[in-house]
Amino acid sequence: MTFDPDWVRALAGRPELLTPGEMARADAASPTLGVSGPTLMANAGRAVARAIRTRFRPCRTLVLAGPGNNGGDGYVAARLLQQDGWPVALAALAPARIGSDAAAAAADWHGPSASFAPASAQRADLVIDAVFGAGLARDVNGIVADTLRAARCVVAVDVPSGVDGATGAVRGFAPQAALTVSFFRLKPGHLLMPGRELCGETVLADIGLPEAVLRQVRANSFANLPELWRVPAPEADAHKYSRGHVTVAGGATMTGAARLAADAARRGGAGLVTIAAEGRGDIYRSGSPGVLVSDASLAELLEDRRRHVWVCGPGLGPDAARATLPVLLSAGRSVVADADVFSAFAGEPDALKGAAVLTPHAGEFARAFGDAGPDRLAAARTAAARTGAVVLLKGADTIIAAPDGKAAINANAPPWLATAGAGDVLAGLIAGLLAQGMAPWDAAAAGAWLHGRAAAIAGPGLVAEDLLPALTTALVLTARQSHLPHRPK
Repeated sequence: MTFDPDWVRALAGRPELLTPGEMARADAASPTLGVSGPTLMANAGRAVARAIRTRFRPCRTLVLAGPGNNGGDGYVAARLLQQDGWPVALAALAPARIGSDAAAAAADWHGPSASFAPASAQRADLVIDAVFGAGLARDVNGIVADTLRAARCVVAVDVPSGVDGATGAVRGFAPQAALTVSFFRLKPGHLLMPGRELCGETVLADIGLPEAVLRQVRANSFANLPELWRVPAPEADAHKYSRGHVTVAGGATMTGAARLAADAARRGGAGLVTIAAEGRGDIYRSGSPGVLVSDASLAELLEDRRRHVWVCGPGLGPDAARATLPVLLSAGRSVVADADVFSAFAGEPDALKGAAVLTPHAGEFARAFGDAGPDRLAAARTAAARTGAVVLLKGADTIIAAPDGKAAINANAPPWLATAGAGDVLAGLIAGLLAQGMAPWDAAAAGAWLHGRAAAIAGPGLVAEDLLPALTTALVLTARQSHLPHRPK
């Protein structure tokens, strides 16, 4: 899928992500609020047909229908496309369940039928996958996998069959869709990899489900959007001390990492930023003139209570990180722990308790907590609950998880952000936001969004240094969004 920097912003006003179970509860609650199940199905099928008509010319179309509501949506879409003159055939995996809304939709289909087989899919120019949807209960294999594999162009209803709507993982086989049409709210699996890539272009359609169902479902997962947090805005009488002081623990060899973190903390709005070099200050003084450098010992620096936010890990080295982090935590400082911290405390996750934000990539997470497995969202939540820290699990689908279970998935970062030093910039940026008074989850979520936005602004060919000036533009643009009326916390 080609990276589109605007597609996540299309979710504005709809940040909630509903698991398949939560979506089922929302559907079940809809009739009590005046919208019936058949109405929702009719609207869903209409949304699928509309999305197809606007992107494809009439062509030989095969609808693969499962026995549940996903299949019912497919029956409706097939009927509407046929009414518009499309050559449509329908292949049912199994009859719709007797008495269900899907059975009523199936009864309204009077077009040609085809066998549910690879040969049928091969003959079609377009295959509509309405087999299983997000609430998959088993792996996709056998005739279903073979038939989907034979399709040349797939449009998925809800999610491609085989993609777990809760985790984004593939169960058995899942096709690569050109287009996925989902309804009311996205699922976590729409944003988590590899599900996000397999969905292709994703359209979120309004099908008339009342917003009031959200009060009953109470989502705890969100697409990371500026409406969830507020970028700090300096008061008219602000001064450098009121905007907070960030201190970055500087190592002896990989000095660039600490420099990047320090510069990012400044760009993020911290009033003062110091690199704590502990006798090695000369190797840092050739860096940015606005960054302070101190040769004082850790104990001396901690005597100043204004140094309340620290970055520990980037370029520090495992031995120094092992010596530094416990001192900072015992002193009650707000610590963004990154990079070498996770090597220093490999297999010792309890040593990370007390940090404000932990920012591991997948390998670092595995060192500290064990392999995240196919459910990265659950793994991040478990790590956050265990440590009491906000865990930002970095990746193409960065997850920000709070100890209370609240989580956001960040999906605005372009692939060219995968470059050395980008993580150091993120750690420093989060620290700069913390220094200005943002809560840890808000600072981590805002940092992830701004980081991705800056990378999109900088463009392909980006190196970590390019993120720093781009952050200024990202902050200006994002501040306009985050100061709009808030969505639920």
